[in-house]
Amino acid sequence: MSASQIWELSHRADPRAAALADRHYSRQKIGSPQFVPPGRCLVLFAKTATGQAYWVTSWPFAEYVKHAWAGAWMCSAFRNEGAGLSSDMIRAAVSHTRAFYGEPPPPGMVTFVDSRRVRQTQRPGWCFRKAGFEPVGHTKGGLVALQLLPPDMPPPTPARGVQSSLFMGAAA
Repeated sequence: MSASQIWELSHRADPRAAALADRHYSRQKIGSPQFVPPGRCLVLFAKTATGQAYWVTSWPFAEYVKHAWAGAWMCSAFRNEGAGLSSDMIRAAVSHTRAFYGEPPPPGMVTFVDSRRVRQTQRPGWCFRKAGFEPVGHTKGGLVALQLLPPDMPPPTPARGVQSSLFMGAAA
């Protein structure tokens, strides 16, 4: 099964994804049933014969954002526990995000990586970089900022589990 076929649409309190979130370094409150920041979100879950993964795209309203990439979609969480090649899964999740939300905002998508909390300390966010994200600076708190601009994004494809006519921005 290809990376674009393994993701299924999920929700902010999916207990399968919550268990993975509890093992992610960015988890705010271990054991909480919800693992997604407030606001607009897309949650994806993958389970394969070799492992599982989850992904969260948050789309906070620009007026409430305090970082330099206000208005961008944000990968607020991604954890892959052997479900496939992370860079392929990231590209597929971005593709599903495009299908879900429609045209990407001008700043595209960003993610922030804490280089002190990941294995690849020389190139934090390596799997995101392999997926096309570029380093664009740091947050005030010192996190590495990685960005994928709209022209570099894969075309939209819907995730499994939802009729494409139900997607925001999708043609009926």
